[in-house]
Amino acid sequence: MSQLSVEHLLGIKYLNKQDIDLIFQTADHFKEVINRPIKKVPSLRDITIANLFFENSTRTKLSFELAEKRLSADIINFSAGQSSVKKGETLIDTVNNILSMKVDIVVMRHPNVGAGVFLSQHVDAKIINAGDGTHEHPTQALLDSYSIREKLGSVTGKKVVIIGDILHSRVALSNIFALKMQGAQVKVCGPTTLIPKHVKSLGIEVEINLKKALAWCDVANVLRVQHERMDIKYFPTTREYKQLFGINKEILDSLDKKIVIMHPGPINRGVEITSDVADADQSIILNQVENGVAVRMAVIYLLAQQIKR
Repeated sequence: MSQLSVEHLLGIKYLNKQDIDLIFQTADHFKEVINRPIKKVPSLRDITIANLFFENSTRTKLSFELAEKRLSADIINFSAGQSSVKKGETLIDTVNNILSMKVDIVVMRHPNVGAGVFLSQHVDAKIINAGDGTHEHPTQALLDSYSIREKLGSVTGKKVVIIGDILHSRVALSNIFALKMQGAQVKVCGPTTLIPKHVKSLGIEVEINLKKALAWCDVANVLRVQHERMDIKYFPTTREYKQLFGINKEILDSLDKKIVIMHPGPINRGVEITSDVADADQSIILNQVENGVAVRMAVIYLLAQQIKR
């Protein structure tokens, strides 16, 4: 069977197109599994996985846990809020303690950029990056591309606009890498204060007019404004943001085509997207959630194949 070219999933930028294709083919198989009456396979019955979340997460954590359970892995859950990290224990100490319990795979979310890379150099386990600071969130980008492929048949040649807080978003960066690798055209749209200066060097265009961006695209991936990562104000008021960059039914109906609406969640309903858009038939937000489990099953399964017993 084919194998991933990497030993860990640290970021999309370390993958190649063949890796993404292999993950998607494997996810197709697992998608079929999770739609059966018995949703479990015994594939990873002898594998132990530690979920280390040094930052709050609900959806990603639940999605990984469900993926691991569907594969019959043993799971250790760890939240930094209830741990010795609060008492000053270092990342390496925490992880070494968990690895002494003979853990094979570590799924980690951490507020510091590069935490996963650092960990992969110091511990003998497969590392899956579930988000590092404002850097990358590779499984989210994979499930987003997988959802586009499912809805539109392919990602190649599609026009995708990422709208909102690009500056603080690890989802945006991972998506840009993944979409470009698969031959999509990508633009970003949002307030100029929330678009990083270096973004054009990634080979994408910036569009600050929302209507023009929506008229251009096949898919709009809408991000929330990440107030928790902001130490200054990047725009005057939420009301003004909503007027300039919020997507509502009226704007969508004014377009001469039906575009696909995506959102990685959590949604600020009534800010970046209204409820009637989030729940519309052209929205694939709930498909993204379902696909997240299949894609994470695929990633875990493929990395587990490389573990030497």
